[in-house]
Amino acid sequence: MQLEKRLGRDDKLREAYCAFLEEYEALGHMQLVSRTEITESRCYLPHHPVVKEDSTTTKVRVVFDASAQTTSGLSLNDGLLAGPVIQDDLRSIILRSRTRQIMLVADIEKMFRQIQVCPENCRFQSILWRSRADEPLSTYELRTVTYGTKPAPFLATRTLVQLATDEEENFPLASKAIKEDFYMDDAITGADEPIVAKKLRIELEELLRKGGFVLRKFASNSETVLEDLAVENRSIQTIDGIQR
Repeated sequence: MQLEKRLGRDDKLREAYCAFLEEYEALGHMQLVSRTEITESRCYLPHHPVVKEDSTTTKVRVVFDASAQTTSGLSLNDGLLAGPVIQDDLRSIILRSRTRQIMLVADIEKMFRQIQVCPENCRFQSILWRSRADEPLSTYELRTVTYGTKPAPFLATRTLVQLATDEEENFPLASKAIKEDFYMDDAITGADEPIVAKKLRIELEELLRKGGFVLRKFASNSETVLEDLAVENRSIQTIDGIQR
């Protein structure tokens, strides 16, 4: 009710919030649960908007609160384990990248949401939602790794490492970069020669695509590395030499 009151005071926010969740459902990242299926215990996560006006992609995001207490006095996160940190710390990754002549950075689009959760566990990621206050409330299940749950960072990074291990023979440059030069969903890597850095970029795109991940927001200090990239895939977009 509090969420609906907030959205009711701001039409633009409400439209963006509804659009976000409509996309969530359209991509299969959440699924409507029929009333006949709501027969077992569930954990419902509150959700709210986070507005980031300076974002170049999504300015309004829906955040799910897995730390909110349920009627038992415990939250979903109270019953989950975090998992270990398996990536290098950010300082080490940045320092290592600065030893290379050519830098390459990018990030993975919607990384958490590309990783499915076991179907039997989705009921613990339930939400209530309706796009209009005069509609009946519906139950949805979040079908993918959800930002805000305690093990989400580990599940995501562990998936990347496994993918890199599985494809190491076919993509040796990219496999090494994923294991050593990624901080969460950000690639901070490079090479000493432009042609090698470009090969690394192509390998990263192809390897990650094997796991359903899409790299975007590419940037480099060498135009050679980015020369065949579409404008919309670059972090700094230029058309005819003019920054956009």
